[in-house]
Amino acid sequence: MPVAEDQLTTMFTALADPTRRAIVGRLALGDATVTELTDLTELTQQAVSKHLKVLEQAGLISRGRVAQSRPCHLEAERLAHVTDWVSEQQRVWEQRHDKLERHLATLKAKQRGKR
Repeated sequence: MPVAEDQLTTMFTALADPTRRAIVGRLALGDATVTELTDLTELTQQAVSKHLKVLEQAGLISRGRVAQSRPCHLEAERLAHVTDWVSEQQRVWEQRHDKLERHLATLKAKQRGKR
C-alpha cells in the first residue's frame, strides 16, 4: 500500500534529526524504554520523550505497556516506505546516468568519425 506524500514528508522530517536517527538505530536492535534510550544520548528523559513523540506521530515507532514500563517499538514496515522511496529515486537516477553515458559514447563515436 503506497504511503501518502504528506506521510512520507512527516517521516523524512522525523528522520532529519540525528538524535531521532540514533533512537531508530537503537530500536532496530530491539524494543527499549525511555530510560534505556536516555542512556543512549546525553539528553534528559523529557527531551528524549519529545523526540519519541515526533517519531510516534510519524508512525515510525509505537509504545506498548508492560507493567509500569512503556517500551518503544520500531515500526519497521513503516520505515520500509522511506527505503522504497529512496530506492525508487536511486533507480531513476541510475537510468538517467546510463542514458547520459550512452549519449556521451555516441557523441565520442561521432567525433572520432569526423577525424
